[in-house]
Amino acid sequence: MTKSKNIYGNQYKKKRKKFYQRKGFILLLGIAIGVIFIGALYQTSVYFSTNESCMMCHVHPHAEETWKLGVHVNNGSGVMVNCVDCHLPPKDDTWAHYTAKVTLGIRDVWGYLTKDSADFDWDRKSELEQAIKYIPNASCVKCHQNLFPQGITDDGITAHMYYEENHEKFNLQCISCHLDAGHYNPNYAHGQMVGIPGMKITTAVDSSLFFKEAAVVTAFENYTEQIPGTPISFNMKAIPGGTFTMGSSSKEPFHKPDEVPQHEVTVSSFFMAEVETTWDQYWAFYAGTMSEGRTLPATVYENNLKAMDVDAISGPTPPFGYPDQGWGSGDRPAITMTHYAAEIFCQWLSQKTGKKYRLPTEAEWEYAARGGTQTPYFFSGNPKDFSDEGFMRRFFSAKTDSISAFVIYSKNSNNRTQEPSLVMANPFGLKNMLGNVMEYTADKYDETAYEKRSGNTNNPLNTQGEEWVVRGGNYLSDAADVRVAARNHTRHNDWLKTDPQQPKSIWWYSDIKGIGFRVVCEPDNSISTK
Repeated sequence: MTKSKNIYGNQYKKKRKKFYQRKGFILLLGIAIGVIFIGALYQTSVYFSTNESCMMCHVHPHAEETWKLGVHVNNGSGVMVNCVDCHLPPKDDTWAHYTAKVTLGIRDVWGYLTKDSADFDWDRKSELEQAIKYIPNASCVKCHQNLFPQGITDDGITAHMYYEENHEKFNLQCISCHLDAGHYNPNYAHGQMVGIPGMKITTAVDSSLFFKEAAVVTAFENYTEQIPGTPISFNMKAIPGGTFTMGSSSKEPFHKPDEVPQHEVTVSSFFMAEVETTWDQYWAFYAGTMSEGRTLPATVYENNLKAMDVDAISGPTPPFGYPDQGWGSGDRPAITMTHYAAEIFCQWLSQKTGKKYRLPTEAEWEYAARGGTQTPYFFSGNPKDFSDEGFMRRFFSAKTDSISAFVIYSKNSNNRTQEPSLVMANPFGLKNMLGNVMEYTADKYDETAYEKRSGNTNNPLNTQGEEWVVRGGNYLSDAADVRVAARNHTRHNDWLKTDPQQPKSIWWYSDIKGIGFRVVCEPDNSISTK
């Protein structure tokens, strides 16, 4: 019995020993496999973190070229910043770094295999709104810990102090001011401009082409204004006065509460510019009045800019960077100026021509935009068919045929302003009343302004409020927001978030591109408008 127990005991010990040996082998094998796997994973991560591997999927036609021309490679220090240094969170945050790497890697590989790079809108991907998604601010701060290095300019010190004090409050990003740091962009500039931004004079100016006199208007009919002392002219359309129904009904698709109640409004006759104020016009104003920080007294501005000698008008200070965003000047609408700057332009134009130019009232703007119609647009069509909003857009694409002939909006703008020649005019002969850029009006914004009117209102003008009414939508707007009755307003503080100047500019906005204006002119009392 004892012998039997010993036999069974020895067999049990042998089996137990083999079991532990096998278990130990499996454990060692698992550890070895784990080490190999982690090592392989790390080496894979290292390989796919090289610039060459990034270029395999990122087929942007100029990605490598612009990267090499950028200051992160092309600099005097000899330091080269790689793709992953900017486009992934710092490795200090291991989880954020590698989860972002896996997520973006899967997306990029999928896009490389399933999409045609020729269909990509590379210009839009280079805009700040898109770049913010792929450049973590923490990566900038990781390398640039000293924001006040030796040799920094006074403007740089001011800007970086502003960043330190406000980056959390306003969610400021380094690339808001240094968008071209990673990829060189000849059309982007950070810093105060000298002269007329974006304009290169290669030949002598022929002064014989300058107008000596403004247009003489003797009848209420269309005319072409000539700005004396410049080669600039532009068309003005005669808009006969009349009565119309302002606002929208609750049945209109995408109707909003500030568009009611609908009410009768009568406006007097006026002239309105055929197109939004162009860069050619605005640069003429800038060249003749640009200042070095001088401002008009606040009382002058608040009192409709009382008449003064044109030579005393102080125009815009130089902007930071190219206000045309590198999209081009010429006939494109002038953008990024403040309401104050638009008013000063009107004052300057009035003094140069001897006429009374100003911004349109909100009522004048809507009356002119409607062109005698009472439909959501001045052309036929249902906003639901044109808009990307709504459940059905998950299955069917929005219609673009008729609206694209009249409006520069999100579907046909190529994410930038366009020249007026691309669209057809409304019944009054006005182009780009809807879309392209939002347009300033002379009214202060009041959400309940319409509720305070009764009966037929003559030439209404709201002077109470903090922000200004803007109308017409812009190049990024959905079709729902370019309806004739759609209202919007300035967001002054938000549009100056990244302006580091103290005090902030009264001339240029730093954080809005799709804003501009068009002028109206009041007929002389001697002209019959009947």
